[in-house]
Amino acid sequence: MSGGTGKGGSGKGGGSKNSSGRGSGAREMNVRLKTARGRTHSSQLWLERQLNDPYVARAKREGYRSRAIYKLLEIDEKAKLLKSGQRVLDLGAAPGGWSQLAAERTESVNGKGKVVAIDLLHIDPIPGVDFVQLDFMDDAAPDLLKAMLGGQVDLVLSDMAANTVGHRATDHLRIVALVEAAAHFAIEVLAPGGAFLAKVFQGGTEGEVLTLLKRDFAVVKHIKPAASRSASSEMYVLATGFRGNTDE
Repeated sequence: MSGGTGKGGSGKGGGSKNSSGRGSGAREMNVRLKTARGRTHSSQLWLERQLNDPYVARAKREGYRSRAIYKLLEIDEKAKLLKSGQRVLDLGAAPGGWSQLAAERTESVNGKGKVVAIDLLHIDPIPGVDFVQLDFMDDAAPDLLKAMLGGQVDLVLSDMAANTVGHRATDHLRIVALVEAAAHFAIEVLAPGGAFLAKVFQGGTEGEVLTLLKRDFAVVKHIKPAASRSASSEMYVLATGFRGNTDE
């Protein structure tokens, strides 16, 4: 199972610019593409959706690597997760939008905080981010990440998505297993008072995951930011007020 392919991209961008989170100012284009030979119906719909997505256009305009940055931006504006000097771990970082915002707001780009990121896919270097290309589910990943972090962290972000095969029961198990793995690792590395934010899907965080988070965090809630497409079952679980590692 993959450690996720990161966040839906708008292409590689430059340095961080304008993270105010206010209005996209993008005009709805409603572009329709002519069907090209060899292009599947699903890929046709994906291309049209990307061309008509104001967040994709905004990310390109503001120099961010993916539209997904606006999901984290909205959540952070409300929950105040990212602060100067923090240590942050970004799981499933490609193409790098969340890491860009984390580096900007923790000021790791200026040497104050620290941002460590991992993804199965390669990402181009980001100032202030230490990145390793590796599947998070690889046996070597936990120890390597701990060594890169060099201590406890204040925030663990996970925008990972499990590879799916189209079989509902199997895909459900893969989604839950990946979120569980991220949550268990967060509990290992978080400092008391820390937070965990992870992508989940409706019906994909039942049972043990929520029980685990409610045991170890003061507040656990679901969030669906405006940048998450309304037709998608994607949402996020935010756990704050980590009580400390109870296994020690």
